[in-house]
Amino acid sequence: MNHLLDRTRRHAVKSARIMGPPTLLTLRRWALAAVVVNIGITVTGAAVRVSGSGLGCPTWPRCTPESFTPVAHAEISPLNMAIEFGNRMLTFLVLAVGVACLVAALRLPSRRPDLIRLAWLQPVGVAFQGLWGGLVVRSALNPVTVSVHFLVSIGMIAAAYALYARAGRERGEGVPPRPSQRARRHVRTLAFALVAAVFVLLVVGVVVTGTGPHSGDEMASRFGFDIETVARIHADVAYVVVGLTFALAFALHITDAPGYARRAAWTLLGVEAAQGVVGYVQYFLGVPAALVNLHVLGATLVWLCALRVLFATGPHGAREVPETVGGELDTVRV
Repeated sequence: MNHLLDRTRRHAVKSARIMGPPTLLTLRRWALAAVVVNIGITVTGAAVRVSGSGLGCPTWPRCTPESFTPVAHAEISPLNMAIEFGNRMLTFLVLAVGVACLVAALRLPSRRPDLIRLAWLQPVGVAFQGLWGGLVVRSALNPVTVSVHFLVSIGMIAAAYALYARAGRERGEGVPPRPSQRARRHVRTLAFALVAAVFVLLVVGVVVTGTGPHSGDEMASRFGFDIETVARIHADVAYVVVGLTFALAFALHITDAPGYARRAAWTLLGVEAAQGVVGYVQYFLGVPAALVNLHVLGATLVWLCALRVLFATGPHGAREVPETVGGELDTVRV
């Protein structure tokens, strides 16, 4: 009984930390949750496509012309309908977390306009994605609309991570770190170039996807490019990204950058290596659905790690913010 009471008390304390007084630490936790759910719905969206369930719910906003929820339909597999409808339902989870981010930002004792603007992007982005999803269905999964759908999710991941990182900084930024710990200006420029190259890699990746076999439905159109040509271009851009990552990791080392920035760069390089292995294996195996979905997950992780490197190389990337929550002192770090 005592053990059960102790567990109940611990869960209550954790809940109070999340739902209790507004703090930067609370906001960071919600922002991190937003990163996770946005990655989740991006990956499940890919699962909808590779499973051929893109038109499992053939209408929007209803699932079928007669109902908002799945009902038996002679021309549609129940499994495909369930997969598509399940992905639609995840939108409400992403919206709930986005609203929580906004409420947490608005309730901060000292208003931070930068955080409020970033927090607004979450519920607004979900609303846009919901409307755009209707266009995707009504266009019968046109590859342009599907590509934009994915890229907006990438943007929402970036906004959520920016909210997470900036909420770890005190207003006014405090005292700059020692010169020996500051990433040099050219290193910062290299970090921006790396993130830009990763974004180009993602754009080329959606072109490859829009040209390949996983259209989401037999009725869907495809880009008219040669699949081998766009796949080679995608691989070439990936080599550029890996080269920039290695150059940045080396630059951080020789400029005596903080350890967390160097670790972020090497972590990104490791994720890129794993993603490259998955990419080549799926290509030579004829792009099986499971590996395509894994590759999409890898793409979101590469993007997230690149953003982490960018913020870690900022002038105040290591700024710590002490937060007193429930009588305990917590420290948050970008």
